[in-house]
Amino acid sequence: MSESKYESKIISAACSAAQVYRVLSNMDNLNRVKDLIPKDKIQEMDIEPDRVRLKVDGLAQKITIAIVDRIENDTIKFGAEGIPMQANFWIQMKEVSPVDTRLKLTVKADIPFMFKMMLEKKLQTGLDQAAEMLAQFPYAQWN
Repeated sequence: MSESKYESKIISAACSAAQVYRVLSNMDNLNRVKDLIPKDKIQEMDIEPDRVRLKVDGLAQKITIAIVDRIENDTIKFGAEGIPMQANFWIQMKEVSPVDTRLKLTVKADIPFMFKMMLEKKLQTGLDQAAEMLAQFPYAQWN
């Protein structure tokens, strides 16, 4: 296996870094959007402030995504358990002004060589889409 790093494009959210941090650093906020997640992809979701456990279509066991580190108004780091490779990801925030925070998502994963070529483009596309989605959250209303 070889460790690979993928970064999303940098996206602007129309709020402060503190507002983004307050929402994204508490996984309980997933309860506000869990009805938007396709039921055929995620069968179960147990949400706690620091972790979410998911039963994902195609995987025999539940996976866990947990917050492993926080740097207030700057970075939130996540780890994943129950997946067939070692992976972690983080969200970085850079406040340009009180109504403009730049977001970037990064994934670091040990992807087996034979799957790397198949997954790279999908992973990059997914990261960019996730960053776009996070930039659209109504952070000011959720605080």
